[in-house]
Amino acid sequence: MAIELESPMLQPQRQPVGSWRLGGAISARERMQFTERLAMLLETGMPLHAALNTLQQQTQHPSLAQAIGAMAEAVMAGKPLATALAAQGALFPPAYASLVGAAEGGGFLAEVLGQLVDMEEKQERLRNALASAFIYPAFLALLSVVVVVYVLVGVFPKFADLFSGIKDQLPASTIVLMALSDALRQHWLAIAATGGAAGTLIARWVRSAAGKALLDRAKLRLPGLRGLFMQVYMARIMRVMSTSLGNRVSVLDTLGACRDAVSNLEFRAFLAKVEEHVVQGRGFASAFQEEAAVPQMVRQMIATGEASGKLALVMGRIADFYERELLRKITALSKLAEPVMLMVMGVVVGLIVTSLILPIFKLAAAVH
Repeated sequence: MAIELESPMLQPQRQPVGSWRLGGAISARERMQFTERLAMLLETGMPLHAALNTLQQQTQHPSLAQAIGAMAEAVMAGKPLATALAAQGALFPPAYASLVGAAEGGGFLAEVLGQLVDMEEKQERLRNALASAFIYPAFLALLSVVVVVYVLVGVFPKFADLFSGIKDQLPASTIVLMALSDALRQHWLAIAATGGAAGTLIARWVRSAAGKALLDRAKLRLPGLRGLFMQVYMARIMRVMSTSLGNRVSVLDTLGACRDAVSNLEFRAFLAKVEEHVVQGRGFASAFQEEAAVPQMVRQMIATGEASGKLALVMGRIADFYERELLRKITALSKLAEPVMLMVMGVVVGLIVTSLILPIFKLAAAVH
């Protein structure tokens, strides 16, 4: 397929947004609903400015309503919708504006809006699956912490006097838990302050340039994490590339949108390398072949797609494959996490119960 290196239609201001979810004042779901309703209105034959005015009146979200109003005014002033979208900053991703710009130039805006809805739905499905997979284990972990703290603060002190007579005969676990109980009761304010300070320092470090660089490097280099995060990033950029290139968005605009769709600095450096190869006329395949972290299957399929002129189709197939793989892995992880957390809770509860019951048995034996 013929691919342009420069795009005269649109050069949006790109902002690092971290993911297809994009921060900003509206959620991905709200943006997806706006896109779907706009596509439906355009398919009925309604003019663009009238469709935007209708959506502004129907939208209850203040930020989105204000943005739609600004876009309607820009369209009425003769500006393309893509330019109006790009002016809204983080509310709409650069890939979104680039695709709309290509659709306006080709006269198939409603069709591309439908593709944008489909792309966001797939990303939303992955996010929901990931959230659902870890909500229950996270709840169990929080419940375990609450129960342990309650037992240490509310139950163990009642046995302190009872166990004082056999202190030298207490199991090591009981001695440790009793000391922890005393510390929590007597120094809870200092412990809370220390924990809060440590959490604040860790959060600041994670947000710092050094912390982010280290974490991003770990995501793509540590065994176990590397495969999972590579699949996440590949699914995301391949979906953006497939949709963009399939709708005649220029290669450089497409690669810029992909960098904006991924927050990982290591992966963004790889995309910059791909862009450098494309500018030099070496194509996509050479950059993918030189990156050891890219799975062999992706390298081969990219080379095949570039040679056959069907790069957008091949990238769409890769995105489909990785989205299915991620859903499968997330489902497997959720099924594994639940019994693991239950087992951990069982071990913790067993340790606490044993630490209370064994001394009681020793007291009973001493009495007899």
